[in-house]
Amino acid sequence: MILQLKYQKLCVEPINAYFSISKMHYMVTLAFYNLKGGVGKTASAVNFAYLAAANGLKTLVWDLDPQGSSSFYFHVKNVKNESKKIFASEMDIKESIQDSTFENLWVIPADISARNADIIFNQSRRKLKSIVQGLKQFDLVILDCPPGISILHDNVFGAADWVLMPNIPTVLSIRSYETIIQYFKENDIDKAKIKCFFSMVDHRKNLHQETIQAFYNNKLFFKNYIPYLSDIEKMGVHIQPLFEFANSSYAALCYRELWKEISKYCIG
Repeated sequence: MILQLKYQKLCVEPINAYFSISKMHYMVTLAFYNLKGGVGKTASAVNFAYLAAANGLKTLVWDLDPQGSSSFYFHVKNVKNESKKIFASEMDIKESIQDSTFENLWVIPADISARNADIIFNQSRRKLKSIVQGLKQFDLVILDCPPGISILHDNVFGAADWVLMPNIPTVLSIRSYETIIQYFKENDIDKAKIKCFFSMVDHRKNLHQETIQAFYNNKLFFKNYIPYLSDIEKMGVHIQPLFEFANSSYAALCYRELWKEISKYCIG
């Protein structure tokens, strides 16, 4: 059941993106994922969902992480054991959809029972895809994924049209990226659906600059990136997407430019 709330006007004007909303007659599913935690997955999922909604796309954020951070940013309260019921097909997923306070933006919140996904799926790698197919009333479905690699993640890889991986330009983060690329190859998962971008980039660090330069011509990486800035960290303080409190900031500009690139490649 979709709850009806009074919508809050989004603080950004529609972006001059590279795709025509009127031509979207199909649903696109983007999964924000990384083997590592703390690389900017949720901040990216929340901010890109906000920009997509501002562009007029009917956007759904499905919070798959038991931490429920994206649910927190959108002020959506979880319901005990709801994630478990969705995974087990004991509940129609449409009944779990909640309004955010923003136009064109809905959320399926996470709760701690999401930790049981691997047990419920019981080696099935296509269960999540069948559930997501019931969400075709939306233009865009964004999956905010927990870190790690498990049966749940195999389901995510199968359900998503694109797997978007934020990477900090450090040795360990790049090692995680290479591990996932190899995992896709070894398990016959289409590597072509992976697209990456750098996040939490600190311009003061030579290592970050050198790493970005080394991957500049790697076609799996978008050219735009997200810097390490305090405005992004303050999302947790304001409990809001970045654009609600720092719409004119450099951080907001970086998210807009990267979203244009993602839109062109993954949606347009």
